[in-house]
Amino acid sequence: MYVNDPIADMLTRIRNAVMARHEEVLVPHSKIKEEIARILKEEGYIVDYTISDEKPIKWIHIRLKYVGERRNRRPVISGLERVSKPGRRIYAGYREMPWVLSGMGIAIVTTPKGLMTDQQARRERVGGEVLCYVW
Repeated sequence: MYVNDPIADMLTRIRNAVMARHEEVLVPHSKIKEEIARILKEEGYIVDYTISDEKPIKWIHIRLKYVGERRNRRPVISGLERVSKPGRRIYAGYREMPWVLSGMGIAIVTTPKGLMTDQQARRERVGGEVLCYVW
């Protein structure tokens, strides 16, 4: 299965799984998607992720995080938005790094020092391509 924008495909799979209240979602593996999953785990948006070594395609198993009682469960991820797309790349210096919901959400940025959140990029004083917003 070929996808033009694999990062947008990953975000859409997560968004659809959250809306359907699934416990986990499968995403085809790549290094950048693994790094996005790592950041989502570090920031507390997902419970955990594992990588299967199945052949011919490796998969990332992402366990989604919910809060509240069984009947009143709400997902931790309330929104995902792809910013930089293959047809229109969006770059930002560390001074122009966007604030997502006044700091309540995160922006995932690819920098020369690797993938990091907008807050880490400001702290490290590096800019880069703004991949997506998560809130």
